[in-house]
Amino acid sequence: MENKKIYTLGVLVGIIFLILSFSDTEEQTEEFSEIVKIALRDVGNQLLLINQDSTSLVLPVVKLEEFKYRLSFENTLSFDPADLVSIVKESFRKAGLPEQYRVEVLRCINKEVPYSYLIRNDVARDIVPCGGRFLPKNCYTIEVRFTETASDSFTNQTLIYSALFIVFVLLLLVLYRRKRLRDTKENDVSYIPIGSFQFYPKQHKLIKQTIEISLSKKECELLEIFVAHPNQIVKRDELIKKVWEDNGVIVGRSLDTYISKLRKKLKDDQAIKLTNIHGIGYKLEIQS
Repeated sequence: MENKKIYTLGVLVGIIFLILSFSDTEEQTEEFSEIVKIALRDVGNQLLLINQDSTSLVLPVVKLEEFKYRLSFENTLSFDPADLVSIVKESFRKAGLPEQYRVEVLRCINKEVPYSYLIRNDVARDIVPCGGRFLPKNCYTIEVRFTETASDSFTNQTLIYSALFIVFVLLLLVLYRRKRLRDTKENDVSYIPIGSFQFYPKQHKLIKQTIEISLSKKECELLEIFVAHPNQIVKRDELIKKVWEDNGVIVGRSLDTYISKLRKKLKDDQAIKLTNIHGIGYKLEIQS
């Protein structure tokens, strides 16, 4: 029962560990979002400066969905798409953001996309339309979606935590199963026949037909010695040493008292006698 409590506690600790790891991941995701907003505000500020605008505002960056954000402006503006590409790349690099993302420039009124491009951290696979064609002055919003590896660092960490938790639980299950198998073996129902009795040393009891007779620890230890040497004299000193002295206890008449108790518990079988060999010891006589 105690072991079950230990294993249950272990599983609970593992679950708490997993919950904390997910909480940590959520905090990191929130931190990622804040860094993106700062980087996009920097992009907006630089675009306004290109327009010789140092007074109008970059409106609050909005998180549209997971890893997708919108940058918008208080006033209209015009810019070269090539400037946008370089500004975004440099701002994201300084902020340590993922290097794979898609950018779309949308008109505020009809949501048409006059310009967009895709960065895959591989020049051969990047899709960046020609720059140099200025977007006319208008109201624009810029939307950025981080692709592919945007969540890799968080996902990988979550996977590592999950894998550790699974290994931890499996280890507990293996240890618990081994313990159960060991307990089963230790509590085996095998018995030692003594005449018409069945002697269960592990369970400290004798059974005769349907009658169960409980044995004390000392009675059980003495009877184990006797059944190991049936019909043989076991010296008194040997009994005292094995049952009492080895446990740091020296007795006087205790041995005789326990022998008397055993005789009473074995008396229902006339084929069994626990005989006193005067001055030497005792003998468990079992008639075949």
